[in-house]
Amino acid sequence: MPASPWAASGRKCTSSRFPSSGKLPGRTRAPIPIPGRGPVSRFLLGSPSMSEVPSVGVGLVGAGFLAQTRARGYRQVGQVDLNLVAICSKSEARAQDFAKQHRIGSVYQDFQAFLKHPGLDAVDLCVPNHLHKEMAVAAAQAGKHVLCTKPMTAYVGQDLPSTADDAAVSAVAPAQMADIAIAEGEAMVDAAQQAGVFLAYGENWLHAPAMKRAWQLFQSSGGAVLEMRGWECHNGSHSPYAKIWRYTGGGALLRLGAHPVGSMLHWKAMEGRNRTGVPIAPVAVTAEVADLSLNPALNSENCRVAQGWVDVENWGCVVIQFEDGSRGVAYGSDNHLGGMESRLEISASNCHFKVNLSPNDMLRAYASNEQVFEGEYLMEKVDSRAGWSTPMPNEDWTSGQFGLCQDFAEAVAYRRPPLAEGDLGVATTRVLYAAYQAAAEGRRVTL
Repeated sequence: MPASPWAASGRKCTSSRFPSSGKLPGRTRAPIPIPGRGPVSRFLLGSPSMSEVPSVGVGLVGAGFLAQTRARGYRQVGQVDLNLVAICSKSEARAQDFAKQHRIGSVYQDFQAFLKHPGLDAVDLCVPNHLHKEMAVAAAQAGKHVLCTKPMTAYVGQDLPSTADDAAVSAVAPAQMADIAIAEGEAMVDAAQQAGVFLAYGENWLHAPAMKRAWQLFQSSGGAVLEMRGWECHNGSHSPYAKIWRYTGGGALLRLGAHPVGSMLHWKAMEGRNRTGVPIAPVAVTAEVADLSLNPALNSENCRVAQGWVDVENWGCVVIQFEDGSRGVAYGSDNHLGGMESRLEISASNCHFKVNLSPNDMLRAYASNEQVFEGEYLMEKVDSRAGWSTPMPNEDWTSGQFGLCQDFAEAVAYRRPPLAEGDLGVATTRVLYAAYQAAAEGRRVTL
């Protein structure tokens, strides 16, 4: 898939890292299709010999579940001499354990000291949403390229007094939340542009092999997308912060729905760009959100999905109208047992795609009890290890996590834009908070 259509036009890059013309190299370069090769470099053809492969130093911020995923991904990067040079975490013990596991030489607790680490070229933010803006801006100002996970920004009470409690944060009107979250995202984009570094938006769905192949086929079809349906569902977040608005900025719609929403926005933008040179933009949304764990029939002792949501939804659905009249329906849910389910379906005028980013039918395994496969990773969010299960042979590859790391490494090494930049993150935030407004006010919201 080509470079992001969300990159704002007319912005100049003044850093000495780039040519004096101010143009980011590769922005108009057509992709090199390599069917069936997964996250193989788009620069594979005509790339330097192995003796000339550029070196890139990446530092991780955070030592949790996402950081583990990224560390595995960076170890798979090809065509770039990538080194994990440092990790920064508020927990020194956790960071030391992480560094030992992944052979990372330097550990920091102070973020500013981390940014001064010799050989650090790029920073991967694997931290809660409320830390993204401050860290991304600081990293950009320090001359570091930034990869920021989804959602890029969120409302967590930034405009309220420090004494405001959790209830005060979640009580703010969604329209006000949107203004602040969007402004923070735009500040991140501006900081990267002014510093002449890349701000990559970490939407791994765009890098999934199935998604990339579907896009290639759609390009060759000449069809038009009429509707899209996408969802990510599981039995609850890994993070204890996920149940409180002031730490996440939303619930399932934001945490999980960001994947299908961002993918739909990117897909429609690229469709328009390829057909007319102009991205097809979203124009309006309707939505509903709910905490389904409040169902009075729910028996807590026999419930295997996450409970105890404080002030966020564990189910949300948004209908997106695009300016060409097409529609996208995206939802996220924390009420799904049996492992992670991530899907995107695209119905076009002459073709139809079903993209499965969690293909849990590649392998089936039987265990007579919970202890048979004890210590073995089966798949994300599986709720039982007994009986038949569907262990994922390579979950990071099918979900696009490896491809995301490859793309970011190449962007830094070869000085070309990443597939998804910060502008897509801002657009995704805009749609998600418009959805919260639509749900709260019970009406259609124009973007």
